[in-house]
Amino acid sequence: MISGMFRNRRPVPLNPPHKMKQRKLLFVSANQYANPYPVYPLGISYITTYLQERLPDFIIRIFDFNLNNHDEFQCFLKDFSPDYIGLSLRNVDDVNFYSKESFISGYKVIVDIIRRNSGAPLIIGGSAFSIYPGELFCLLAPDYGIQGEGEESLFRLLNSLESGIPDLGIDGLVYQNKESVHVNPRHRFIHRPDLEFEQSILSFYWDKAGMVNVQTKRGCPYHCIYCTYPLIEGQNVRTLDPDRVVFTLKELYEKYHIDYVFFTDSVFNISNRFNIDLANKMIEAGLPTRWGAYFSPHNLKLSELKLFAKAGLTHIEFGTESLSDTTLRNYGKHFDVDEVVRVSDYCNRAKIYFCHFMIIGGYGETEETINESFENSKRISNTVFFPFIGMRIYPGTALHRIALEEGIVHPSDTLLEPVYYIAPEIRYESLKQRAEETGRRWVFPDEDVATVMNRMRKRNRKGSLWHHLKK
Repeated sequence: MISGMFRNRRPVPLNPPHKMKQRKLLFVSANQYANPYPVYPLGISYITTYLQERLPDFIIRIFDFNLNNHDEFQCFLKDFSPDYIGLSLRNVDDVNFYSKESFISGYKVIVDIIRRNSGAPLIIGGSAFSIYPGELFCLLAPDYGIQGEGEESLFRLLNSLESGIPDLGIDGLVYQNKESVHVNPRHRFIHRPDLEFEQSILSFYWDKAGMVNVQTKRGCPYHCIYCTYPLIEGQNVRTLDPDRVVFTLKELYEKYHIDYVFFTDSVFNISNRFNIDLANKMIEAGLPTRWGAYFSPHNLKLSELKLFAKAGLTHIEFGTESLSDTTLRNYGKHFDVDEVVRVSDYCNRAKIYFCHFMIIGGYGETEETINESFENSKRISNTVFFPFIGMRIYPGTALHRIALEEGIVHPSDTLLEPVYYIAPEIRYESLKQRAEETGRRWVFPDEDVATVMNRMRKRNRKGSLWHHLKK
């Protein structure tokens, strides 16, 4: 239970039980962050596809703030006049220690516009809401919220509202219960979500981002101390239907001429048996689709990487975080530096572009471990390192518990505004100089990468473009 100081307005059903008639549902993608490129609102497309099949009498529309502004939104609300509104919140901030840009005030503006121009029940979800369900419910005062996977939960909620009796036992449902906010635990997950892309916005993302996102699995079994994926998707890994994934790729290419996708799994190589099956099916389909994904530098064979490359893999983004064994253990990682070096060599041999995302100055980091990382980076060639400074502290993570024990944060801190764990006694002002001295390409968060990317997009370059940043 989370007590909240917010408008004491208990949600009520729209109507008493009645015969189903054509209803209107509006999904709003609130994300406006586009550095280094805008990200297609994939979660909304999964939910829309799921609901459209099961609620054929619903007219479903999407309003995307990456394409439109507040004035256009106000006009859209009045013209469409939805019966229900689903607001998706992707991030709470930019996760950049240098800028610490929060998006919460922008979300409040959107909610205010909704309340001024519509009486429809407001239901909030998305990854940001899933991390902060109670806090954001108190702050934004929706009628309902959904934490985590939204397809089945939203379907059940809409059905119950249409019947006139809200079902408050739905997995992941967030609602006001007397004077507090209640967040239902989640016990069930879906395994075969279908996916249809929203044609009205697809061309924008293909043009501006040069890629479209697709999932092949949900959930993360690992225990990185800072990570929110287990909070958002759960730790139970669900591999999706590989035939359905291939069907989606085929449709993207044949209908929209889209030949680059990014698999947004928390870690693509969690289940290599599934991945091998998927890769073989992609090869059999004979599509020219190229793709990238997030990988762990663990549990990878050269033969598997060569198979994935044959299936179209061109870019790997490794969540490596450090090249010091001591720091890797402190961060809760499940591999060591030698494995990172070996897998990096495999990528070069398989002719796959790869980069390493790093965290400098997180829990347990010292000058000695930072110097180890810089020194060990010399063992890896033909790559780009993307270092982030410190660790963003999120509630419910092991890092949050550590920060509480060390007095860095207080139990009353909501952590909605960005708070970072920064290791003490580190010469942060010399990091860029030391990185430059390695002879490797280190791209810090305050470097203007977006301008370079956008210049290449204007030349119709598609896919992940960070490999152009290599020395």
